[in-house]
This record gives sequence, structure tokens and C-alpha cells, in this order.
Amino acid sequence: MTDELKLKISLLPETPGVYRYYNKDGVIIYVGKAKNLKRRVSSYFNKVHTVQRTNMLVRNIHDLQYTVVNTEEEALDLENSLIKEFQPRYNVLLKDDKSYPWICITKELYPRVFMTRDALRKGAKYYGPYPKVEAAHALLDAIDRIYPLRNCNHIVSRETIERQKHSLCLQYHIKRCEGCCRGLVEPEVYNGYIDDVKSILNGDTKQVSDYLMGEMQRLSEALLFEEANELKRKYLAIEKLRARSVIVSPSIHNIDVFALVRDEDAAVFVHYMHMRGGSVVQSITLEYRIKSADDSNEELMSLAIQEIRHRFAETYKADRVTEVIVNVIPDVEFEGLNFVIPQRGDKRKLLEIGLKNARQYLADKINRMEKLNPEQRATRTLTTMQRDLHLTVLPRHIECFDNSNISGTSPVASCVVFRNAKPSKKDYRHFNIKTVTGPDDYASMTEVITRRYSRLLAEGEPLPQLIVVDGGKGQLSTAVEALQAIGVSDRIAAIGIAKQLNEIYFPGDSVPLYIDKNSETLRVIQRLRDEAHRFAITHHRKQRVKRQTHSLLDDVKGVGEVTKSLLLRHFKSVKRVREASFEQLAEVVGESKARLIKSALAQTDE
Repeated sequence: MTDELKLKISLLPETPGVYRYYNKDGVIIYVGKAKNLKRRVSSYFNKVHTVQRTNMLVRNIHDLQYTVVNTEEEALDLENSLIKEFQPRYNVLLKDDKSYPWICITKELYPRVFMTRDALRKGAKYYGPYPKVEAAHALLDAIDRIYPLRNCNHIVSRETIERQKHSLCLQYHIKRCEGCCRGLVEPEVYNGYIDDVKSILNGDTKQVSDYLMGEMQRLSEALLFEEANELKRKYLAIEKLRARSVIVSPSIHNIDVFALVRDEDAAVFVHYMHMRGGSVVQSITLEYRIKSADDSNEELMSLAIQEIRHRFAETYKADRVTEVIVNVIPDVEFEGLNFVIPQRGDKRKLLEIGLKNARQYLADKINRMEKLNPEQRATRTLTTMQRDLHLTVLPRHIECFDNSNISGTSPVASCVVFRNAKPSKKDYRHFNIKTVTGPDDYASMTEVITRRYSRLLAEGEPLPQLIVVDGGKGQLSTAVEALQAIGVSDRIAAIGIAKQLNEIYFPGDSVPLYIDKNSETLRVIQRLRDEAHRFAITHHRKQRVKRQTHSLLDDVKGVGEVTKSLLLRHFKSVKRVREASFEQLAEVVGESKARLIKSALAQTDE
């Protein structure tokens, strides 16, 4: 395995998607799906496989590409279409013309609802595909129980009804059909059932789920547990259908999707997807370096479309692509192409998948550079923090403070230190509060800030560029006043972070700043806060345990742990040690230590 391939695998996201393996000639030799891309792809290379075919595949892997999707079902759909498109050598399944099943609603006077693998019937409406046939069967079975739909193959028209061409079948007599072939139910009433079925197949499965749940409860109360368990299996299968796939959609044919994402480092990434016959069959990402700040997104989108048209000229000619979904309209008109920015529906979801892949490509590029140059990641994070927090310098040295006490007992504080956005644990400090009585966080904060930075000044140590106070406006104001009293408020920036909503407070500003919860700035600040809280709680717990296990013998100079253990083992308690005579103590620890103990205890009594 090459170093480049190792790096790609280490940077794979832990999301659902489809991966494609290439040989040294750039030919796709395997397509696979994954619920977790990183875990699945890594499993190929970290062991020797029992199947020789898999070992041969691994030896021939020279490169890999992948496409991220929203769900495992979408990954299954995309895998299916890519295997049929490229016929990879090491894929043993799905190479034939079989496809996942669809549910079809015909266009007739009395429409039929049935499952099929061929979405070819003219005028019919198709729903799916369903990666698991069991789910499609469960859904059809539940619909059949709720609605009296016909399941015969007869051609039913007004003419055949007038001629009474068809006879009423068993389904009518057992009340599973209302006699469509004889016109015993009005088409308007029957099509009302079909409208409900369409709603269910579009994802509104609540009616079916409620019906199955009611039937399960009824059967359970009748102690028919096997029948209830069968309905439970169908209920769970239908619940999985709530998330619809847009990777395969019968309503989207022969279109292209271009999703453009621009970063701050003079680069643009355009993800391209091509759909044929309702399925995604091509997916790649293009990268463009921006030569000038004047290069607009519209110009770059035009370049990407022109390159793709040139690269896949045969595809454009064969599939007759006319519609292109984009998030940026190009500034050049292409003959025969209609550009659309969808706002809702399946086409919008398809565009969002394209944007997701473009952003993932950008993230991979950044992670690759940072892995090769770790210092670059820290600098990027600190630059982001400087911008978000309006700092004048990069916050390479940050300190965070937190207080801890229980009803004012054993009050302590902690100071954690981050250098280059990473913990520097050797610089962590904890403080036992000395000048404050009772639970007074403000006074404790004043003491800790004063002690910390007075000492750094006295020792000539460098000051941090930023301090973070775990608390809101009150704690921050107290910390700033302490910095002003020491004379370093103009050299150290300070912010506060509220515990509940992660609000960031600045000195003298009553309105908090809300930072994007996914931003690196907030992640670093939250980690600082959590580390300070953990460090303070740990120290406070140690102090509390020490206080609870403290005895008078601990205050006697010359009496160590060994002597203390001998006394407690012999006399069983400190009270009995106090009541013992000099002679009794001398028998256990000797005359010199017995004299020290009796003298110390006598002073304590006085």
C-alpha cells in the first residue's frame, strides 16, 4: 500500500457512503458501501482475509475515491447503480440487469398497486426503490389490509364494466375488494384510497404504523403472541422507510448536478454528479486554484461545466443532458442546457448531497495538509479564534479559571493552560482559597487571579494572550478588576463563557456573543472550560477526602504514618490513644514518641 493511500484511509470520514477502488491503470475494480467509511475501508488492509479473492483485490488496490451520502439506504442505492454502470471485476453481485424493487401505481380508471423491478410502465407512478424486499412486502401488505384495493390483472374500463366482462372474484366476497370490475364502487371514492396510498408511499407512514400498532396490541391482549410478533416485524420494517433516498429517484432522469464550495485559501471545489435513468452513475470532485480575488464563483462554475462536458463528451451525447442543477448560475450560456437552483424537493436534496461531498473534499484536503504539517492546524485554529474573538494577537497561550466548593467548604480553584490550542498539563495549577470564607465565587476569583499573575510578574514569566473565566458577566467583571489592580489588563484579553448556553461575554458588553456550535473557536473554549472544571473538581475531592480522614495524630511532629498505624491498630481509635497513660503509649511506640504524643495532646486539650 502506498503512502498516499495510507494517508487517504486515515482521513476517511466516519459517515455513510460508497467507496471505489482503482487499480494502477485507473480502472474501477470494486465498489462497496459502508455505514462507516473509515472503519469499513480500513478493515480491508489490517488483516489477511480468509477469502482469497479479497486478498487479490487488496493487492491490486492502487487508489480509492468515495462519495458521502445521508443514510445507509442511500449508500446501498448508489452502490447498486455504480456497479451496474462500471461492472467492476471484483464485484460478484448486482452485475445483471436486476434492480431493487419499486412499488407501482398504474394509471387506470381503478389503479392497481403492486411491486415490480422494472420501472418502465408508461404513465405509471413509481415509488422506491426499496433496498430490502421485506420492507416493500410489509408496506404493501399493510396497505392491502387498510384499503380495499383490487389486485387482479384485469383491464377495467367503463366499457368492460358496461359489458360486465369480468366476474366478481373471491376478493370481493371476503370484502378485500369493493367490486371494481363491476363498477360497484365509484372511481372518485376508489381514487380517494389511492391518494391516501400515495401519501403513505411518499413517506407519511403514520397511518400504516398506527394500524399495525393497534393490531399488535389487540393480538397481544388475545394472547396471540406469534401473530403479534409477525406484525411487529412489519411495523419495524415500515418505520425504516421514513428516510427516502434521493440517490435513486424515478422522477429525476438524465441530469447533472454541480455543487460549488469556496474556501479561504484561494481554492474552489466543484462536486459533479450525473444521473441516468433515475440513478447516480458518476461522481467526482474538481479543484481549482484561484489566481485572482476577482475570479467569481460564476466564472469558476462555467470552467467546471466546460471541463466536465469535454471529459464526458460521449455521456452528454448519449444521454442528451438538458437540465443541470447548480447552486451558482454560470456566467456563460451553454447551448441546450437549462440551469436550475432548486429550493425544495428531491432535486434540492440532491444538490445538498453534492454540497456535502464538496465540503468533505475540502475538509479532507485541510486534514491532509495538517497531518503532514501539524503546526499548520494549530495556526489555522488560532487564526480563527483571533477573528471570532476580535483579538489583536494570536492566542498561543490561553489560561482558564474555575472555582469549586460545597457550601463554602474546602474552596479551591484551578488554572489550566493551553499552548497552541492544546493542553499543556505541566503548567496546570490549583489553588487553595485562603482569604475567603463561605461560598463567594467573586472573591475567590479575585484572589486566584491576583495570586496567579502577581507571581508570573515577580518571576518574569510570560503572560497569556487570553484568559477564559468559567462564568458569566459577574465572574468576568471580577477577573477584569483584578487584572486592572495588578496593572496587566492592557496586556491580557479576557472573556467569560456561561455554563448553560455557551454564551461568550466580553468585558463591558452586556450582550453575549453566540458562536456557531460547530466552530473550532467554541470547541477550544469548551475544552478549556471542561478541563478547568475537571481539574478543580479533582483537587476539591482530594481536599475533602483529606479533611475527612484528618486526625489529631496528623498534627504531632515526629509521628509518621508507621507510628500512627501502630497506635490505631493497638488502641483502635484516637479517643483511646488520648485516654491511654504514658506507660501504655511507651509500650507501643517507645518513650520518646510517647512523650511527644502526650505533650501534643495536652496542648490540644488546653
